[in-house]
Amino acid sequence: MVGAGGVGNAIAKIAARRDFFELMVVSDVDSVRAHDTIEWIAAKHPEAAGRFLAAQVDAANPDKIAVLARDHEITHVINAVEPKFVPTIFTGALDAGADYLDMAMSLSEPHPSDPHSKTGVKLGDDQFAQSPDWEKAGRLALVGMGVEPGLSDVFARYASDELFSEIDEIGTRIGANLVVRDEAGNEIFAPTFSIWTTIEECLNPPVVWEDGAGWFTTPPLSEPEVFMFPVGIGPLECVSVEHEEVMLMPRWLNAKRVTFKYGLGSEFIGILKTLNRLGLDKTTPVQVRSADGPVLVSPRDVVAAGLPDPSTLGAYTTGKTCAGVWVTGTGVDGKPRELYLYHVSDNEWTMAEYESQCVAWQKALNPVIALELLATKQWVGSGVLGPEAFDAGRFLELMARPVDEGGYGQSWRIDERKATPIP
Repeated sequence: MVGAGGVGNAIAKIAARRDFFELMVVSDVDSVRAHDTIEWIAAKHPEAAGRFLAAQVDAANPDKIAVLARDHEITHVINAVEPKFVPTIFTGALDAGADYLDMAMSLSEPHPSDPHSKTGVKLGDDQFAQSPDWEKAGRLALVGMGVEPGLSDVFARYASDELFSEIDEIGTRIGANLVVRDEAGNEIFAPTFSIWTTIEECLNPPVVWEDGAGWFTTPPLSEPEVFMFPVGIGPLECVSVEHEEVMLMPRWLNAKRVTFKYGLGSEFIGILKTLNRLGLDKTTPVQVRSADGPVLVSPRDVVAAGLPDPSTLGAYTTGKTCAGVWVTGTGVDGKPRELYLYHVSDNEWTMAEYESQCVAWQKALNPVIALELLATKQWVGSGVLGPEAFDAGRFLELMARPVDEGGYGQSWRIDERKATPIP
């Protein structure tokens, strides 16, 4: 595993309770973080500590990733860092003769002249272009296997296989009622996931897929709607956001329309619009005067540096996060059907059980389940594939099965939900 931040740390902690693997090498550019994760496992699960090893690796160097993987006879490389490192980890895994999993795909590039109606380089295009190389090597790259993308794609496959005879729209809808407070108890603005990635997702032109039209883009934060989220989260303003599901689902599933909308809420949407207006979402370095002379800095990196590390916020956070897929169409009985399939992660529970913030923990759960299905040969494939390419029923059964019966004990639900467009 490359990356021992919030998500990587949670992946290791979840895996420590499972017995499907022989060794997990937890690596990070900061070896202290990797050692801290393993020390937690040794304290909480001493019987599992011998199956974990800490290492230092530079995620930007594919050769070092390949060497580390070969040194330990690694069969699967998990990418648990920011998506800007996808190309190097992806290459390093293939060079090492290992399978690969990630939770976010290679980055996009907007259309050079018409970014708000046409796609340029889409999320994951670079990885899918290399699928023949992976197929030739007999290796699997399972891409987008987090929570969204990941569990959302599994839900979509399940709905397509079991619940609908014809699908009008598959719409990923995620929202939360998380509140972060400082040590004095005052509510503060502190995103619970990487602000760098959030800006990338939310301020790039979102992509929509429609039957007959294919992939096209709209302006950032477009098509607002109010969506009613379950378990007390309630109604949230959702807006279109660039996300992998829209690139993945149409490759394997039949639907007339595929969308992704994020329940950011009006405050967060306003902040993102302000960052965009001020140019603070840009990644191209700008020259800044300092006491030591002019220096080049990335505005987005400055924003990220000025906010708390999301992996440190668990103890200061309350609330729940919900990931799900809203599906409309014709049910297997021939009648109109509209469902929301979802999973909820409660920060109080994830902190008590894993000392992991709930957003990171929910993202971490799904690659571990996928790894177990791959290890037990319940999921088999080669080339570059998304979660939709595999049997969703097996995933969801293992996920929901009680812990004392060999499962993960994480229930998921199907509920009636309806989105309300904002005029």
